[in-house]
Amino acid sequence: MIRTARDREFSDFVGASRVSLLRTACMLTAGDRFLAEDVVQTALARVYVAWPRIRQSAEAYARRAVVSAFLDETRRPWWRREKTTGELPDTAASGDAFGDVDGQLDGGAVRRALAGLPPRMRAVVVLRHELDLSIEDTASALGCAKGTVKSMNAKALDRLRASLVAAPS
Repeated sequence: MIRTARDREFSDFVGASRVSLLRTACMLTAGDRFLAEDVVQTALARVYVAWPRIRQSAEAYARRAVVSAFLDETRRPWWRREKTTGELPDTAASGDAFGDVDGQLDGGAVRRALAGLPPRMRAVVVLRHELDLSIEDTASALGCAKGTVKSMNAKALDRLRASLVAAPS
């Protein structure tokens, strides 16, 4: 197999940033690791196609590709047919990415609260608070206005607070 300089550069990029992209996708999918893997794979395929023109800003492009792939996935018909249940079939393993938050809050409660948000609202929360992006960068990643990010963030945080206060500890 012939490996070009492009392939080597892209492989190095994937090796350096895949874990970060997967962590972001896990937050966006509210803990659905299988869907997160699919989202990252779709995003990396898009990054590879665009590699020659985006290699200087590959990290930002990849992050936006992950968010876009997640939002695209939520628009698929099978996403709407899935039904959530009140009881989970088993418990989370120790070392879960959504473990206790500062020893005060159960990670499962955070995951359930995130899952209760609409996909774009969840994306705003993850980009603003997990990835610590500015309002401008979040708006750019989602392709919307800064005011939209501000209002969606405020509404999402209100919903999360209400969900987490109501959640049993």
